[in-house]
Amino acid sequence: MENFTPLTAVTLSFSLGPVVALIAGLLILMMPRLLNYIVALYLIVTGLVQLLHVPW
Repeated sequence: MENFTPLTAVTLSFSLGPVVALIAGLLILMMPRLLNYIVALYLIVTGLVQLLHVPW
């Protein structure tokens, strides 16, 4: 049998909230008129996630 070196698994996890906030902030800076749509989409998605108990 050959000599095997053990492999180490690296798990990378991130939270979706900060990524969405960063993207939304950049879009608002570039196009301020998008603020209403971004806030509306955020509220809709947040409400759906909480109603459906989506594990994010």
